[in-house]
Amino acid sequence: MTTTERIEFDADAAEAILRRACAVADVDPDGVEILRLGDHAVFRIDGGRIISRVGRGVDRLASVRREVAVARWLANKGYPAARLVTDAEQPIVIEDHPVTFWEGLANGDTYASTAEMGVLLRRLHELESPPFSLPQLQPFDKVADRLERAAIPERTRAFLRSMATDLEAEYGRLDFLLPSGHLHGDFNVGNVLHDAAGHPHVIDLDGFATGPREWDLMQTAMYYDSFGWHTEAEYADFVAGYGFDVREWAGYAVLRSVRELLMVTWLSQNAGSNPRAADEVEKRVATLRTGGSRRDWAPF
Repeated sequence: MTTTERIEFDADAAEAILRRACAVADVDPDGVEILRLGDHAVFRIDGGRIISRVGRGVDRLASVRREVAVARWLANKGYPAARLVTDAEQPIVIEDHPVTFWEGLANGDTYASTAEMGVLLRRLHELESPPFSLPQLQPFDKVADRLERAAIPERTRAFLRSMATDLEAEYGRLDFLLPSGHLHGDFNVGNVLHDAAGHPHVIDLDGFATGPREWDLMQTAMYYDSFGWHTEAEYADFVAGYGFDVREWAGYAVLRSVRELLMVTWLSQNAGSNPRAADEVEKRVATLRTGGSRRDWAPF
């Protein structure tokens, strides 16, 4: 695969797809602003009143359809989560890219407290399972594809592939303490936002799956003890809200390594079009090689 093929889904290409989807959905593409680029390109429209997600390719279609079903299920349950907008059937598919439109929340970057996060996650896990099937959690299912497409040095790619192979074997031997059930799949402070009235809502619903509940607890724990992005008091509030400290579980270190690998491979998708992302990938890989501190990993 060539470098050009690896980076063809960039911000400009995603915006062109979005504008075509806006015409189909009868949404005015006023003030389009990209927020982030990963498995999806996420855009703010009309001053943040609408958020749109443009999938990287046709392989995202199944998860986006599931995201739409999850959003409708949670709305029926009265659970505070992202809500779809427009009367058009969603997702809208433009050249194999699934596009969805969502209600914006305040200015889009007013995050919930960790105490609110813990309570919301407990409430989510306590809901009865949805009336449709969810896939089993497969932590490594996107790793190979991400690494194949990433514009990164071959030495880096080989190291991450080897790490993934080793961790997949270790993951298969884990004994989980919490019961399995439906998961958000990517539960972290960036995905729990306040609305204009100050109420927290859970967003980014495309990662819903069935699996061990420890998975949904990991990022908040890591953001505290690995990266220092939460304080000790903030993490204590999260634990109190949920009722379980995943760091006390024997498998925590393995699952933390899995999450770190996924953070690096997720970011590697942007290495070809974003020099800052490319530098961050190499910095992160250097600490994975040496066992060094993760405290200087920059949020993306």
